Amino acid sequence: MTRDGRLGVGIIGAGRVGPVLGAALGGAGHALVGITQGSDQERVEAILPGVPVLDATEVARRSELVIIAVPHDQLEGLVTGLAEVGAWQPGQLVLHTDPAWGAGILAPAVAKGAIPLAVHPAIEFSGTSMDLRALASAYAAVTAPGPVLPIAQALAVELGCEPVVVDESARPAYGEAIATARVFSRSIVHQAAALLADAGIPYPGSFLSALAHTTLDHALAEAGSGPVTGEPPATIQG
Repeated sequence: MTRDGRLGVGIIGAGRVGPVLGAALGGAGHALVGITQGSDQERVEAILPGVPVLDATEVARRSELVIIAVPHDQLEGLVTGLAEVGAWQPGQLVLHTDPAWGAGILAPAVAKGAIPLAVHPAIEFSGTSMDLRALASAYAAVTAPGPVLPIAQALAVELGCEPVVVDESARPAYGEAIATARVFSRSIVHQAAALLADAGIPYPGSFLSALAHTTLDHALAEAGSGPVTGEPPATIQG
């Protein structure tokens, strides 16, 4: 950690999530030391102008905080592979963003002395700067060993989110809930839009917009949504 408490942040994963989180932490005063190559470098450059493009090994070796934002089926192999080449550093913070994994998936990095954190901001990322506004009204699931849990919570806050503690044993259920919300919301909207198109309704997505948003707002209210203010962070247990 730098003398003023700011971190040198490296990002592994240049899809929709990693660059946005890098921009959020950069806005909070942290230094961005590098990001891995992405499939859309113009978009990444627009969000993180001037940030060096490095391979994953160099990102891990140069960073005090490594954010890993890769697809679910790549996370375990990536963490293990970087451990095998000696990329993880003692005392380094390693944070992944996968909803279904807790901190345990980072065990190979922990064996090298790294500190494991799992932080999942609960939004649907577009990969653009618009996500920064969404983060400011979102919750984030945080999972970490007890002594370093405050670090995960603090980083969630710096991303703009309200942290909610999720026990390691509850991460699979949490991940399933997130996947269900994503898949069914998208599927139902697409199905309804297709039926409207068959009925001759022009621009069915726009036609459904107000209905979908108001219906979702009512459903969330019925499910017990609403900001938690003036209370300790909530905890989801397995």
